[in-house]
Amino acid sequence: MKQVLLVPFLLFWIFFVLHSTTTSAQSPAQSPAAPSGPSDILSILKKAGHFTTFIRLLKNTDMAEQINGQLKKNSLGLTIFAPPDSCFSNLKLGTLNSLTDKQQLQLVQFHILPSFYSILQLQTATNPVHTLAGDSNDGHFQLNVTSSSGEQVNLTTGIVSATAADTIYTDNSQLAVYRVDQVLLPLEIFGSPSPPPSKPKQSAATTASTSETSGLIGPNLPQTAISLGVAVGAMFSFWL
Repeated sequence: MKQVLLVPFLLFWIFFVLHSTTTSAQSPAQSPAAPSGPSDILSILKKAGHFTTFIRLLKNTDMAEQINGQLKKNSLGLTIFAPPDSCFSNLKLGTLNSLTDKQQLQLVQFHILPSFYSILQLQTATNPVHTLAGDSNDGHFQLNVTSSSGEQVNLTTGIVSATAADTIYTDNSQLAVYRVDQVLLPLEIFGSPSPPPSKPKQSAATTASTSETSGLIGPNLPQTAISLGVAVGAMFSFWL
């Protein structure tokens, strides 16, 4: 009796296995899931590490949100020069705290180009390269590529010279993030103010002449009056 019941069960199991195998063979192969990249600029910098100060500036100035929003709608992309924490530590104590909110925003924007640049494209870029801080064509917030070698470029702001050699992140079309070895200090914020015009100095000859003239007017006036009185008295004596 058990053998009679076992035969239909075995036949059903064989049929099920054959049917499942055929169905799997006919099903289209699923494509592998695309690797999920960093969701935003803050994630990129956090993953790279040692960018705590630059991350804080991006947050405080709301530039992190603007960067992420611009990447979604701007076909030109963005290029970001990111100074690590060690670069900010080399600044004079209290430098960042002494800046106004507007100056902090301009400092961050000075590290961002409104277009995607690979290292090779930076090496052939026309100076001055345009940043988000201002219109360099009008002479404001100028950033220049001074030289290049291999996979690095040298930048100058008029105050500091920096090297961008390490690519932190690139998607080859929309966003490139490069590590720089100096905080890019714009001349408009960190340049020394022009000294006030100096007052014209009197020449030594003019000073001496004035002193001599003053001396003649003062003490010699009574002597002249006395001499004149003596002469008048002599004339009266002669007539008498």
